[in-house]
Amino acid sequence: MPNYAQESSLDAALTTVVDAATIAQDPSLQLAIAAASAADDRKGADITLLRVAHISTLADYFVIVTGFSKAQVRAIAGSIKDKVEEELHRLPTRTEGQSEGSWTLQDYGDVIVHILMPQEREFYNLEAFWGHAERVDFAAIDQRAHVSPSV
Repeated sequence: MPNYAQESSLDAALTTVVDAATIAQDPSLQLAIAAASAADDRKGADITLLRVAHISTLADYFVIVTGFSKAQVRAIAGSIKDKVEEELHRLPTRTEGQSEGSWTLQDYGDVIVHILMPQEREFYNLEAFWGHAERVDFAAIDQRAHVSPSV
């Protein structure tokens, strides 16, 4: 299975680790992290956050996730919708691809979530298409969230 998050040395220079202050000041980033966290809770793989605000008017962030079955893609989409609604009181303005089950797109306006099965993720190769976008290190954010305050 290919590692979609694999980075070249050039890509590594474009990866950003964000701190709590940056997150607190950026509602779009909060939404992207909530979506990524919900996907992670449902065992979504190769979770990638791309900051596209400076290169596109489509959104501020893309969240890209791999699901390994149609049921998992649907479960990830449902988990994201529920978590974002519960924590941030937002619903997607539109959802596409849910009936196919091999990919789903949730458009929140400032954040677009792409949930794809491996074949679709490889075919669309969004990370390469948006290769000049800044990557946000979700793994570092996720690790800090699981570290107890006493550490």
